[in-house]
Amino acid sequence: MADQNFVDYVKICCRSGDGGAGSAHFHRDKMTAKGGPDGGNGGRGGHIILRGNAQMWTLLHLKYRKHVIAGSGGSGSANRSTGADGEDIILEVPLGTVARDEETGEIDFEINEDGETKVLAQGGRGGMGNEFFKTSTHQTPRFAQPGESGETKWKILELKLLADVGLVGFPNAGKSTLLSSMTAAKPKIADYAFTTLVPNLGIVSYRDGRSFVMADIPGIIEDAHKGRGLGVRFLRHIERNAVLLFMVPADSNDINKDYHILLKELMLYNPQLMDKDRILAITKTDLVDQELQDLIEKDLKVDIPYVFVSAVTGKGLQQLKDLLWTTINK
Repeated sequence: MADQNFVDYVKICCRSGDGGAGSAHFHRDKMTAKGGPDGGNGGRGGHIILRGNAQMWTLLHLKYRKHVIAGSGGSGSANRSTGADGEDIILEVPLGTVARDEETGEIDFEINEDGETKVLAQGGRGGMGNEFFKTSTHQTPRFAQPGESGETKWKILELKLLADVGLVGFPNAGKSTLLSSMTAAKPKIADYAFTTLVPNLGIVSYRDGRSFVMADIPGIIEDAHKGRGLGVRFLRHIERNAVLLFMVPADSNDINKDYHILLKELMLYNPQLMDKDRILAITKTDLVDQELQDLIEKDLKVDIPYVFVSAVTGKGLQQLKDLLWTTINK
């Protein structure tokens, strides 16, 4: 997807509809000069609703929609007629969207299933008509309830990409090249840091028609959890991946050190990420000979499965697919 078309954070002002006023009407017709109360209730104000859409993967359509206003409920009327409900506003969002309150920062809910709906801002209740207040001792109430006001709230919508495998590595570690060689995705690839500025998704074809989804996350640097580099802007996407594939190039000065820096950044950002399954892919092995690869393997001090791969020659890619598939389906 193009850089300018990927939006994973928006802030919108939500104003739900006011409830309609109840009616204080009394029944009158040519046969009845002074009938009893028959005022109907007001309709409820419109809700603002989020609905999951599996065909979407960006919040771009909400980027410039700063104010979302639902309709107000109609007033009650004679003959116990209830006012019409206000028009609901339904906002389609991609799966993995998190809604939070802008003022408190608290998470309201997450949308994770296609067609799932959640109310982001509740419409006001309609007021009760005077017929509701009639009792045996007060048979002619001349009042009715006003409608309840709707809510006006600033809400933050954040997208966390749903993927089976998330690629974790420093800039220029070969993540985009690996994604392009294992999937049909066409991420931007170049020989400089921070080539990838937005997450990219690709579907990896496996044996017997099976497949899984892989996400290329923009590169992490030391102190990313403090906001350095691209900071925490894209770290949240890693939270939704079932398996984390760490990637360190074979020509790194210290593979063990690089792996542990990446691991530390994830732990400092969110300690719960340590509970996810991890695999290490040592990339760009086409740049080293077998003798050097044997030395690298001998010096490795990691407690997770690892694979030597080359996206250029295809070395180790099937072994990596097998390991990922097994880990995803544990």
